[in-house]
Amino acid sequence: MFRRVAAQMQVNPSEVDLALFMTAEKITRGLVPFYSSESSGAAGLYQHDPAVKAQISVDEAQMKDPMGLVAVLAHELGHVILLRPGLVDRKDPDMEPLNDLLTVFLGLGIFMANAAFRFEQHSDERSQGWSARRLGYLSEEQFGYALARFAFERGERKPLWISFLATNIRSYMKRSSAWLASNEERRLFPLD
Repeated sequence: MFRRVAAQMQVNPSEVDLALFMTAEKITRGLVPFYSSESSGAAGLYQHDPAVKAQISVDEAQMKDPMGLVAVLAHELGHVILLRPGLVDRKDPDMEPLNDLLTVFLGLGIFMANAAFRFEQHSDERSQGWSARRLGYLSEEQFGYALARFAFERGERKPLWISFLATNIRSYMKRSSAWLASNEERRLFPLD
């Protein structure tokens, strides 16, 4: 999966080391029988010492969530691109949202948007409940607009791939697409 995402983003996978990590919460849950917590840690990490290869670390829990895994890999590989000398300063306050936008414009926006917010319910004979989690730095609304802009700039008025978007994202994208269509003069790249 790492190699496929890297190829889509035009990053040479041999220039990046990939590692998995286990969160402290998961380790504690395995040691303490009745443990519960409300935390949200990083799903992935990017580290780069110019003297050695860049390294991407992914929370091993992402291995059970293919959509989330692609989103995390794309986001972390985005750092490899944006932090090249002369592009974006690591300390720029817009670095993380810009990185999420980069993934949209490199063709991985469906994964990023669908993983941005997840609501899940569960029940069995002993319990029931729900969970909600966020992934990434952009909201569903922002991803909807970014995907609409992506399609708009490519001249895709009714992209077939919209059917793969989660319901909320699809709705935000459709509204943004309608706005863009009624404001044609706001093109980033005028068609010749």
